[in-house]
Amino acid sequence: MNRIKKGDEVIVIAGRDKGQRGRVLRVRSDGRLVVENVNMVKRHTRPNPQQGQGGGIIEREAAIQPSNVMLYNPRKKAGDRVGIRYLEDGRKVRYFKSDNEVVDV
Repeated sequence: MNRIKKGDEVIVIAGRDKGQRGRVLRVRSDGRLVVENVNMVKRHTRPNPQQGQGGGIIEREAAIQPSNVMLYNPRKKAGDRVGIRYLEDGRKVRYFKSDNEVVDV
């Protein structure tokens, strides 16, 4: 079970975008994350008339290492470490280590 999943709200703890918050849009197969409005890069693209795309400079999100983000805890209003535990019914869930609050419901 991954500690960070698609749809989670994370806060960047290292790098150029330190302190920014965003939602995880995608988890790539190599484990890197694409986070909304974080690690924005400019991509120069050529026009493709067959697909109806115009050329130009497009700004989009690039992938970021999961070690550079923390799951955002709305109670603390800050990033928090995440652990994994089993509930009594056998389900595997993530929880915040600071207040033992279950992330997955």
